[in-house]
Amino acid sequence: MAKRVYQVWKGSNKFFFGGRLVFGPDARSLLVTVLLILVPVVLFCTLVARHLRHEFDNAGYAILVVAVVLAIYVLGLLLITSARDPGIIPRASHPPEEDFCYESSASVDASGRHTPSLQFPRTKEVNVNGMVVRVKYCDTCMLYRPPRCSHCSICNNCVEKFDHHCPWVGQCIGLRNYRYFFMFVSSSTILCIYVFAMSALYIKILMDRDRGTVWKAMKESPASVVLMAYCFISLWFVGGLTGFHLYLIGTNQTTYENFRYRADNRVNVYNRGCVNNFFEVFCTKIKPSKNKFRSYVQEEVQRPTITRTREPEVDETVGDPRAKIEDDLELGGDLLKISQRRNFEEMNEDVDIRSRGSNGGHRDSSEATDLGLGLDHQTPAVQSDTRHSSWGRRSGSWEISPDLVAMNAAAAQSRSNNQ
Repeated sequence: MAKRVYQVWKGSNKFFFGGRLVFGPDARSLLVTVLLILVPVVLFCTLVARHLRHEFDNAGYAILVVAVVLAIYVLGLLLITSARDPGIIPRASHPPEEDFCYESSASVDASGRHTPSLQFPRTKEVNVNGMVVRVKYCDTCMLYRPPRCSHCSICNNCVEKFDHHCPWVGQCIGLRNYRYFFMFVSSSTILCIYVFAMSALYIKILMDRDRGTVWKAMKESPASVVLMAYCFISLWFVGGLTGFHLYLIGTNQTTYENFRYRADNRVNVYNRGCVNNFFEVFCTKIKPSKNKFRSYVQEEVQRPTITRTREPEVDETVGDPRAKIEDDLELGGDLLKISQRRNFEEMNEDVDIRSRGSNGGHRDSSEATDLGLGLDHQTPAVQSDTRHSSWGRRSGSWEISPDLVAMNAAAAQSRSNNQ
């Protein structure tokens, strides 16, 4: 049965509802974020807004409704930001072959010949708004990252316009979910301010009604005090984050670029002016996902083997490019001669040993054979691949191959001539 893309996904993402929802590997932290939003809102509605409803008649219901609507809006933005493809670039099945090249400085092997080494450029230059930008090659995804793209080590994916990986959202923040992330952070800031203001208003109403001190009013409504403290602390985080991202949007930067290239003082080639930068983030159409997680995996078609022809490398000391072939032939001839000489010596030793162990009849027969074959003064050529695996003793006597007898006779005749 064919599998879907999300079932064989190589990244660290987690998929739900058949690949319709895409989360990061730390999606569990999303539950903590939901509780940090939901619990204070429930306490506010039950312990503070319920009493304000009686103080302002019909306006009291509006206070309760606004709190509920803001909470639902914030949770919805959180889900959209976390369960959405942030702009993952699909991995390549193989490196781009058109970018392979041979290094000019060839390596030298043991025989002293130059061997060209296949190299792959780690960076490539592209043109962005009339300026040259250098992009890097990703070994994991086997592709050149587009400008402003980076590989997230947590999700193990290359993400377009990578901003950062947010642990509170449990997802990378990139091209396709940055708008919703900023809306989530800014809406959380508004919710904190709203709950803080309504809780302080209730404390003020208690002070005016009982004409007491602020401490007495705080003792009468401790939930308001807890909510005010919680919202004040939260404002330092979500409020500061909102202000920081307003600066990034106005200058068309990402969090990654701001921290990575802050000290380089390089020109921001993506800055189009404050108004155009805000327009780009909030008013442009979000690009569709490049991944179809629910589609079936297509079997990769076998690519034809590409042969690269290169001119033969010429050694500096030898001008003929055929020197390598001639060297190989000479080396093969030397090995053949050595093998023939070794086989000849071994066979002579075997013949001598067997001759000593033979009886007189055999000795006479060998001498007669020597006299008969001694007329031939030429040493026969020995084939390197000739093997006599049947040498042995049969029926109480030794059987010597005629080839060995002839070789022995020729060797004896040669020694007598030399003397």
